[in-house]
Amino acid sequence: MASPGIEVELLVKGHSDLGEVAPEVKPSDSQTSVAIADLEWREMEGDDCGFHYGDGTNEAQDNDFPTVERSRLQEMLSLLGLETYQAQKLTLQDSLQISFDSMKNWAPQVPKDLPWHFLRKLQALNAEARNTTMVLDVPPEAWPAEKESQAEEEMMYWDPAEDVAADIYSFSELPMPDTPVNPLDLLCALLLSSDTFLQQEVLLKMSLCQFALPLVLPDSENHYHTFLLWALRGVVRTWWFQPLRSLGSFREDSVVLSRVPTFAFVRMDVSSNSKSQLLNAILSPARRQWDCFWHRDLNLGTNPREISDGLVEISWFFPSGKEDLDVFPEPMAFLNLRGDIGSHWLQFKLLTEVSSAVFILTDNISKKEYKLLYSMKESTTKYYFILSPYRGKRNTNLRFLNRLIPVLKIDHSHVLVKVSSTDSEGFVRRIRAIMCSVARSPCRRVSVEDMAHAARKLGLRVDEDFEECQKAKDRMEKILRKIKDVDAYKRDELRLQGEPARRAAQAEREFCQLQWVPEPPEKHRAELRRRVLELRVQQNGQEPTSGVQEFILGISSPSPSERQYFLRWMEWGLARLGQPRPRQPPETLLTLRPKLGGPSDLTEPLWPEPLGVEHFLREMGQFYEAESCLIEAGRLPAGQRRFAHFPGVAVELLLGGLPLELVDGATLSIPVRWVTGLLKELHARLDRRSRLVVLSALGVPGTGKSTLLNTMFGLKFATGRSCSPRGAFMQLLPVAEGFSQDLGCDQILVIDSGGLISGALASAGDRFELEASLATLLMGLSNVTVVSLAETKDIPPAVLHAFLRLEKMGHMPNYQFVYQNLHDLPVPSPKPRDRRQLLDPPSDLSRATHLEKQGGGFRTLAGLAERQHVWHIPALWHGAPPMAAVSLGYSEAIFELKRCLLENIRNGLSNQNQNIQQLIELLRRL
Repeated sequence: MASPGIEVELLVKGHSDLGEVAPEVKPSDSQTSVAIADLEWREMEGDDCGFHYGDGTNEAQDNDFPTVERSRLQEMLSLLGLETYQAQKLTLQDSLQISFDSMKNWAPQVPKDLPWHFLRKLQALNAEARNTTMVLDVPPEAWPAEKESQAEEEMMYWDPAEDVAADIYSFSELPMPDTPVNPLDLLCALLLSSDTFLQQEVLLKMSLCQFALPLVLPDSENHYHTFLLWALRGVVRTWWFQPLRSLGSFREDSVVLSRVPTFAFVRMDVSSNSKSQLLNAILSPARRQWDCFWHRDLNLGTNPREISDGLVEISWFFPSGKEDLDVFPEPMAFLNLRGDIGSHWLQFKLLTEVSSAVFILTDNISKKEYKLLYSMKESTTKYYFILSPYRGKRNTNLRFLNRLIPVLKIDHSHVLVKVSSTDSEGFVRRIRAIMCSVARSPCRRVSVEDMAHAARKLGLRVDEDFEECQKAKDRMEKILRKIKDVDAYKRDELRLQGEPARRAAQAEREFCQLQWVPEPPEKHRAELRRRVLELRVQQNGQEPTSGVQEFILGISSPSPSERQYFLRWMEWGLARLGQPRPRQPPETLLTLRPKLGGPSDLTEPLWPEPLGVEHFLREMGQFYEAESCLIEAGRLPAGQRRFAHFPGVAVELLLGGLPLELVDGATLSIPVRWVTGLLKELHARLDRRSRLVVLSALGVPGTGKSTLLNTMFGLKFATGRSCSPRGAFMQLLPVAEGFSQDLGCDQILVIDSGGLISGALASAGDRFELEASLATLLMGLSNVTVVSLAETKDIPPAVLHAFLRLEKMGHMPNYQFVYQNLHDLPVPSPKPRDRRQLLDPPSDLSRATHLEKQGGGFRTLAGLAERQHVWHIPALWHGAPPMAAVSLGYSEAIFELKRCLLENIRNGLSNQNQNIQQLIELLRRL
């Protein structure tokens, strides 16, 4: 074996070269080296290193917590005002309530503001959500006279990273700010105080902001750590393989199910190099730094962590298919352990069992660390060391590395040296090259589900291993096992949605139109009534199939949590039914418009509609509709009703945050009896809190209206052409009781027009008339209407038609025209000229012909544009998808739009003051 003195000289020599490595150490006899290492191990067995490894648990950590460690969590929860949420967890509905804070861009002033500030910012997909800086709000009367003028000129931001903070607040008369909170502590405290559904929503929003996500949540207070499998299930990502346009180059899948090479970064004892900064550099493309992992150089990054040591974070890289943008050619996962491996051995053991390679950053290798690493001698994981020799004990490091080389099966290429003079960009390229080499060779590829299996074996708790969650999953699997072919399943199992439903909807539509005929032929009216009753009798003679019955049992569970688990499992299971087949890259939003003319059948989809939860609820609605129709006609005694409870079951889902279908996407009609039943049941459940404001969003699919609503209010409308259903959906937003009197309503009913408005005219005009009627209906029900546009002159003709119809009726909601920048171009400032151009007469003669039938109200429309708001929203993404984060400009613009909408409602500009009963009457009239 080479002498240690020579090794030290070689290690230090030439440290500024690209990706320096320690020289290869080749023992003359590997068996002798192993024996020496074993001897050293036995000699150190008597040392008390604070580590005991036997059954996969860290006894020193998990069974013998010191008192001070147990109290840290309670102190942090008390500081953040989260103590009350330990028994009764925070829910998703708690975070969605409209309150005073929803209307102001407020800054936290005390630590108890931080959790709510974080949730508000995250709901808006704001890239600054992790900033826990607090602002001192000192009233002028509290200022000392001699300091008043000085204080007026100073920014009162508390940033402990600044050494000058003591000077700014040197005068003791002013109140001192509260102790700042490390953002990772805030995240851990909030997740520990949230139920599993809010945890899931937090992680989903964090993923859209390109933040690293918590994978293992530490909880030293209760002596266990939680693997967040359920919380990650909602995260779905897309990516492209190279070459970009080849068949099957596009993929979309849940991050929980994707098996990819995984690389873990851990710290051993002390490291001069930051893991998180290194990971960010690895993930970032050239000339653009992404702060995916929170690190020491960010605001409050140097604050000591109180409860988040032991946290394991995960992030992914997904390629765009473009060589000039992709730092890796395939998806990869990256894990980051907060704290050092000696104190968090259980987490480190998990990382070694799931990773393709583990990168260990350290300045020193002591006996304790050597002992830990030696126990990994049976591991098949590849290990790499990143050392800073000037900071550590060079001779000691090399002596232990000599002994670890044969044990961990590494060589000199697995030991990298990075010091202050190292070329950082070159070093990052070297790490990437190592990762690509590992990924190309036979290596371990795991999914998050695979990681969860390993976590269970090590004794970690997995968040979805609860009876309610597993019962809901079993029920979902029982339903999905019968779905071999989606089209066949719709035809055989969802029978009421086939041809009988279309014919019944068409007959009822014609019957409704007879109301506007001065003297309708009675014979024709009777014939339509006979046809409707005949079709409803056929539907009522059917029985719910086994799949529908199983679905009804799932959503009728007496446990609210089990109902929510079941719905989530169904959404994910149904979404995956069509994913295995290869797919071409999706077109851009602007090229996804339906073709002019459209299909001849009014109810024929303009694009394939996937099977979703809404189809099962639609089936329930058809059973209720048919039964109610027969009771109205006297063909069925009221005492023989079988489905009267269906609206109550569905309303429980609406109150739980699920969007319900308002306009049937299959028949392009409103099932009036079903919707009326839902609203009546909602009125009964809400009791005295049923004052309502209706807010609708209309626009061509692909203009970002659903994303806008979701970002603005934290809603769950489907987004993306590939998964978006055709019908219009409604979701309920509760208003906080303390704010409802000021706002003038108790609930906000939000309607998303979905795929109803195609933006094109059918050749015969029939589809246009139908779309115009539906647009008129949705806008007529609304107090506030947001019209989402992709281009300045791109108002759909059906929406223009609806404007004129409602003008004649004297019903004018508060309109907001939202131009969304889908081209990522500079955003112009809104000017009066822009508003006039927005509603200039369209050049298409066919559109003009339809509008002229209404009296040619272009002057009315131009005047309308002058009176209403036109918003210019920046591009959604900052960077190139799929690694792009939501842009800060988009988030801030959406917040301003939200604030304006709520201000208009509060100021009475939306003509509200209607309750649910009045909405029912309005629905019947329209």
